[in-house]
Amino acid sequence: MNTKESPGLPTEAEVSLAKESSRLLSLYLSTKEESQSIRVIDQAGEHEAVRIPTAAFRLLIDVLSEMAQGNAVSMIPVHAELTTQEAADMLNISRPHLIKLLDSGVIPFHKVGTHRRVRYLHLVDYKAKVDSERLAALEELSAQAQELNMGY
Repeated sequence: MNTKESPGLPTEAEVSLAKESSRLLSLYLSTKEESQSIRVIDQAGEHEAVRIPTAAFRLLIDVLSEMAQGNAVSMIPVHAELTTQEAADMLNISRPHLIKLLDSGVIPFHKVGTHRRVRYLHLVDYKAKVDSERLAALEELSAQAQELNMGY
């Protein structure tokens, strides 16, 4: 899927359909099997069984669950390369701040001509590291507040 496409929010009809289909598909999810079988029925009523990997079946249920909550969903391959603006948007930071992180070596990147490209996987690693550091700081502050009997 092209990462530059911006998915629109689901309509009310799509939200309703996503709720029902995610609920029904969840009932048939078997995590013990490597693949799942679903039956596809076309407009003429012809049907065919299709086997898909269990991970893809789970992903389909996750996509439907997000749509059921009214969220737009897009998929990015793990090995995708993003522009600096796409990377900044994903991290919810400004592009100039991202450039500083790239130039300081905090997040790896490479150049295509004069343009920087960032691998999605590197962004996920950076985000996980930052989230972990934030959680550790929050736990430390919480522990200090309890030690000082601040009533939190």
